[in-house]
Amino acid sequence: MKRFLIPAMMAVLSSQTVAATTLEDIQKRWAEVNYTLQDDAQEKAFEALLAQAKQWVQAEPNNTEAYIWQGIVQSTYAGAKGGLGALGLAKDARASLEKALALQPDALQGSAYASLGTLYSKVPGWPLGFGDDDKAKELLEKALEFNPNGIDPNYFYADYLYEQRNYRRAQQFAEKALAAPARPERPLADAERRKEVEALYAKIRKKVR
Repeated sequence: MKRFLIPAMMAVLSSQTVAATTLEDIQKRWAEVNYTLQDDAQEKAFEALLAQAKQWVQAEPNNTEAYIWQGIVQSTYAGAKGGLGALGLAKDARASLEKALALQPDALQGSAYASLGTLYSKVPGWPLGFGDDDKAKELLEKALEFNPNGIDPNYFYADYLYEQRNYRRAQQFAEKALAAPARPERPLADAERRKEVEALYAKIRKKVR
């Protein structure tokens, strides 16, 4: 019996290692593409990264992290692409993130809620798209339940509140984002996100004076 259990355990450990490596690789590459590339170079890099994310989902169809990052890549690719083609990517991102929530809502500290909430906040509403401010608020607040001190959910919610002209509350969450603990495994993403938070905070301060 032990002879059969040992290979099975090794297979599980091997699968977990592959998943962890893939997550780290995609997170790192996403930060590079999103923050260091522009225009055509960025679009082509996002296209290649999306293909990689889809391969991960196909290889591990029950891996929630794979669906979350497929959705993140699709949504940021949509932002980079713009125009009519962006809406199709945004819809694909919504499907990926909804699948992640169906599998494991608390995966990656509720990242699917944060990304999906941002989609609902940024995508145009009916009849062009599926944007919905009330749905965005619900999802972003849910993300904060899972990760109340994280830089991303606090930034996304601060940005949402700014767009809603709720400047004083936006300031509170931007300050929380600025005070968020560092993520040692994601230095580039942290550094660039902090710049985004600082830029938002400066806009908010002009409104509350």
